[in-house]
Amino acid sequence: MEKKFLIIAGPCVIESYELCFEVASHLKELSLKYREFDFVFKASFDKANRTSINSYRGPGLEKGLEILKRIKEEFFMPVTTDVHETYQVKPVAEVVDIIQIPAFLCRQTDLLLAAAETGKSVNVKKGQFLAPWDTKYIIDKLKSKNKDATFYLTERGSSFGYNNLVVDMRSLPIMRQYANVIFDATHSVQLPGGAGGSSSGQREFVPYLIRAAVAVGVDGIFMETHPNPEKALSDGPNSIPLKDLDSILLQIKAIKQALEDINQS
Repeated sequence: MEKKFLIIAGPCVIESYELCFEVASHLKELSLKYREFDFVFKASFDKANRTSINSYRGPGLEKGLEILKRIKEEFFMPVTTDVHETYQVKPVAEVVDIIQIPAFLCRQTDLLLAAAETGKSVNVKKGQFLAPWDTKYIIDKLKSKNKDATFYLTERGSSFGYNNLVVDMRSLPIMRQYANVIFDATHSVQLPGGAGGSSSGQREFVPYLIRAAVAVGVDGIFMETHPNPEKALSDGPNSIPLKDLDSILLQIKAIKQALEDINQS
């Protein structure tokens, strides 16, 4: 059976169960409309790399996993979250379907090996500092512990001077030689540290980059979304308003269909 295109979406950080319920409920509705996609709910229990010590980090491991488990069970929807330290991997693996490795930790060997040993799917964000061809060694590390699990590499832009990220679309086919590739549309428009003690972003460019990435060829799209991005506790400036997801998914569907028509002609 041909694998479905992956849509990973949710708020940047777990602010509350109520917020996660609202977002997951909307994703569930969309999953019934767009059955050609597989939907995965994403939210972080801890944002360990926030710019400022005063920034909200999340509810923590225990409470965060409790909320993610409820979302998974109530909506029959796969979930994912990120791990920052090896001790987090085992309890996270007991709840999530995909373990996510943050970009800044993509070369942390012990963390990668611990994630692979669980047998779960692992999604590694490519570091802003890393060349796409160097992601081969990330996959080598993962496969050294588990050759049969599903692994993903996620493109989220490369550092381009200070406080700016730029996506090199050439990275997508390059990394796709080594693993399934996800395009992170919202972190790719982030301006790291661009708002002084926090990051800024340019969410108006998200739909353009999504269209480009789908046309180039990827296995899924990652999007952070929030009912009211202006009030989000993390990554609001680059998050997509929840109400805009339907339009974006329609564009993804249309581009994928156009590519299929071309390939069959």
